[in-house]
Amino acid sequence: MKQNSTAKEQSLNPQPAVNIESQPTSVPADQLDERLLGALNAAAEKKALDVVVLDLREIASFTDFFVITTGANERQVQAISDEVYETLKKSGSTAARVEGYKTAEWVLLDYGDFVFHVFEQKARLFYDLERLWRESKRVDLPAEIVGTSSLRRDS
Repeated sequence: MKQNSTAKEQSLNPQPAVNIESQPTSVPADQLDERLLGALNAAAEKKALDVVVLDLREIASFTDFFVITTGANERQVQAISDEVYETLKKSGSTAARVEGYKTAEWVLLDYGDFVFHVFEQKARLFYDLERLWRESKRVDLPAEIVGTSSLRRDS
């Protein structure tokens, strides 16, 4: 569209600001630091389900990555959270904040450059962080970390 076109013409014929098709939709796992990989392995040891890592570096300033996992029930949600917390604590990294542990519906472990979310299945479907942060890129994770799929949307 011409530089000198009117505002009305521009609104009737909008031009995309970014070519979405040219942007990569995923990021290789080798861009993750050791702490994040340690947290992912700890979650995998406790059989975390549907593990997703969202790369927020280009769209958020408060953290670099979101890790989103699911536990089958409250006890597993707490077990996954405990394992991640203890594994990182042993390596010298403590969470700046832990929220939601008692109710175990959604436990959030904040490590500054990444935030680890452990959801109970219904809560994960309800809050749907992947949809809220859909502009982010997904990190390609090895199959042994991803876990099996437990999410089912009932129609």
